[in-house]
Amino acid sequence: MSEKLERLSQLLAEKLGDRVKQTVVAHSEVTIVVAAADYAAVALQLRDDPAFRFEIAVDLTGIDYSAYSGREDGPRFAVSVHLLSVSNNQRLRLRAFVENDDFPVLDSLCEVWPGINWFEREAFDMFGIMFSGHPDLRRILTDYGFVGYPFRKDFPISGYVEMRYDQEQGRVVYQPVTIEPRENTPRIVRDENYGNVGHG
Repeated sequence: MSEKLERLSQLLAEKLGDRVKQTVVAHSEVTIVVAAADYAAVALQLRDDPAFRFEIAVDLTGIDYSAYSGREDGPRFAVSVHLLSVSNNQRLRLRAFVENDDFPVLDSLCEVWPGINWFEREAFDMFGIMFSGHPDLRRILTDYGFVGYPFRKDFPISGYVEMRYDQEQGRVVYQPVTIEPRENTPRIVRDENYGNVGHG
């Protein structure tokens, strides 16, 4: 671990204390995991504390750990926020696990970083994670009548419904999926001597 990452890790431990449940340093980045209850307060401190000054939330995404090995007993959903401090030339990943798998909710960070608005809407639309206090939480990528959350691991590959324009009704209609399930196994087609050096 570089000296800079070690300093950041120590500073996070000193300033945030028990609120940091786990610190991971991998691939030249620091990730801290906090409880859902501390998520918004930690985010605010990461932005405002002069020692951190993470002015920019670069990205936010939802995560579905349902099929991830080693997490069978833990919460299913999490949110990961990538932060950037231009002032201190540092990056940080903030992660919080959602407490209720059946109705996943976290506090919105729109008050902390207004630009995170659409990222939270995307996490809601794709993973079904709700953000308490979000000013306009509605679908952003799928249609208003869309059923389910496409990035969840249990969402079927072909979806539940398909839509089409019905000429007789003069509008878009929804109907059960009519695509036959199929396996897409790629065929590898190569010359018999492919990769053999010396054959010309």
